Amino acid sequence: MERKTITAGFLKTICWLNDAIVDWAGGVLYSLDGKKKQLGQYYAFNFDDSIVSSDGQYTFINQKLGTKGLLLKRGELMREINRSHYCANAYEYPAAFVTIKGTTYLIHCPLAYNRLDFENVETGELVTDISDRNPSDVFHSRLEINTTNTFLISKGWVWHPLNVVEVFNVIDCIKNPLLLDNSTLTPNMGVEVCTASFVDDSKILIGTSDETFDEDNPNLPLRHIAIWDIGSNEVASPVKVKGEFGNLYSINDKFAWDTFKFPKIINIKTGEIMDEDESVFSGEQNSSIIGNDTLKFPQIAFNRQTKQLAIKGQEKIEILTPSKLFL
Repeated sequence: MERKTITAGFLKTICWLNDAIVDWAGGVLYSLDGKKKQLGQYYAFNFDDSIVSSDGQYTFINQKLGTKGLLLKRGELMREINRSHYCANAYEYPAAFVTIKGTTYLIHCPLAYNRLDFENVETGELVTDISDRNPSDVFHSRLEINTTNTFLISKGWVWHPLNVVEVFNVIDCIKNPLLLDNSTLTPNMGVEVCTASFVDDSKILIGTSDETFDEDNPNLPLRHIAIWDIGSNEVASPVKVKGEFGNLYSINDKFAWDTFKFPKIINIKTGEIMDEDESVFSGEQNSSIIGNDTLKFPQIAFNRQTKQLAIKGQEKIEILTPSKLFL
């Protein structure tokens, strides 16, 4: 992998905008050649996380382990966004953008920790706020949308405590919001699924921890990765990773980034670690529950187009680019 370090003073948040990094909470764009450009205003609050819509127009900046967020349009404030205080200091703020037929929605949990809603970013309307909602008791977190804006992953948790992965059909849920209350798509493996990442629009890379909740019927080995086909709802090709792993980011159907302790590239067909850089600290996250020691969980942004990782450091950004062998 290729590594580039960008100096960035007073850095608050990072997310990709095409092939550059933007700190929307600080209002600064960092080009990969080291140049800086002021894009917007500085928001005087302890925001430490951000996401951006696919067209780069909307941004959501927030406290990763707090309740407060701001919705921005081209860097300008649209409105404040909040979530429930309940256990908010233990797990990542759930938020993702999705665009359907030209309308962009912010998916988050504004009314209850366990209830996903779709908010029209321009109007503020919660289009999924209907009567009879009765969500299951899941702490939604680490939301991810596939590239065609058709499926949503929630990589959250349930008490007591176990990580769970659920998938929702976006179009179906907008038509019938009751479908957001209890997903019918989940890899029921009898073991804890602690990480997931879209490989393509119908396949998801999943990884298990060393926890089991059905000792008599574990359908997937502990500490393995596998491919989950959400069309057939079948899990295939489990392999044991030759080392520790945490949050995974699929590069393609052969390779994935892992960021546990330091960045590495894993062959998802064999479990072999193909490349690594132990000199870059990329955190210790291997669960949706991260507690309140944010120093152990630096911000990481994955560029789906270029397959690059950006990792926030102390007044610097580490840019990691996979070699052509892995693309």
